[in-house]
Amino acid sequence: MYILNKIDSGVCAADGFFADGISAGLKANDALDMAFIYSDTLCDIASTFTTNKMTAAPIRHFRNKGDFKTNFVMINSKNANAMTGPAGISDIDQVLNSLAIDGLVNPVMSSTGVIGVRLPKEKIIAGAKKFDITKKEPTNASQAIMTTDGFSKTIAFEVVLEDGSKFHIGAMAKGAGMINPAMATMLCFITTDADISKKKMQRILDKTVKTTFNAISVDGDTSTNDTIMLFSNKKSGVFHKEAFKAALYEVMKFLALEMVRDGEGATKVVTYKITGAKNDKEAEKVAKALSDSLLVKTALYGEDPNWGRIASTVGASGVTCKEEMLRICFNDLCVYDRGEIYFDKTMEVSAAGIMKLPNFTISCDLGIKDGNFTAYGCDLGYEYVKINADYRT
Repeated sequence: MYILNKIDSGVCAADGFFADGISAGLKANDALDMAFIYSDTLCDIASTFTTNKMTAAPIRHFRNKGDFKTNFVMINSKNANAMTGPAGISDIDQVLNSLAIDGLVNPVMSSTGVIGVRLPKEKIIAGAKKFDITKKEPTNASQAIMTTDGFSKTIAFEVVLEDGSKFHIGAMAKGAGMINPAMATMLCFITTDADISKKKMQRILDKTVKTTFNAISVDGDTSTNDTIMLFSNKKSGVFHKEAFKAALYEVMKFLALEMVRDGEGATKVVTYKITGAKNDKEAEKVAKALSDSLLVKTALYGEDPNWGRIASTVGASGVTCKEEMLRICFNDLCVYDRGEIYFDKTMEVSAAGIMKLPNFTISCDLGIKDGNFTAYGCDLGYEYVKINADYRT
């Protein structure tokens, strides 16, 4: 038995972790644009990154380090340091080597923002001099890593075991557009004092990402910089496998859905629940096809219960399906059931009412076998075009 108590301290929830955000002049109007997370004890790291072949320099730099421990990560917004070649990696070395903070071991860097521009090293180096690693300001840190985000995203839990022992887990994330994790532009940093081995931590992270960050889509585009880093300094001396798995899932699912809710210009979050597929893989293919479909997304924005677009997308996904086996529902309202069309004018009004809700579910039962998968997406409207039409300016 275990209890998950939600607390408010974000990435500083776990014992020995510190964080803050400062302004280095990367953003206008002295907005926060650089953050750090520091642990007073060395951490094991589990990680997962973008599957985009144009991998950003910070990810390549991280991977070049091999198997290592660290106690410090620095994050900058406004500049992704992507498509910058070997020079981008060299820039990271120069920045990290310039850090005048005692006790840092194998510091790492993460970036988000515009692609194809070299890091403003002088501003970042000068900004890092403002860091005070004794500070616990998780809200500042979470705000500093935002780009087009409408709000910061943090969560933390105290995990209490049956014998009264406990550990903590906290996280912050950013992401609102360029979100289609094939491992979104998204960054997520998770800290814990659970006494877990790196091998177990990586295995649990890999499994959890499949049904959280890898199950969401805002616009179907996968960033060059997608990153999840999970740091454990083991200071609690406490570990419980099932409790840790449950806590990590709650942290990652919450942050993933916050990204969907914050999707650029989004007005609603939609759950795509697929059942009855030939297998789980085919169910996942359908769910992601629906969450990525521009026609479905625009219908959601217009609050138009155009179930024909849903059926068409299911068929176009390439999975095993038949119209006489398919069932489509908006929440509990069935509009099409294995060849029978229930969608009349009265039902259209009811379905449109459901689509006005900020959260609802579209369910598709393919009626083939028992494969299932749940994905999450949002609508797509005028504001998304406006934000991305002038993103660099």
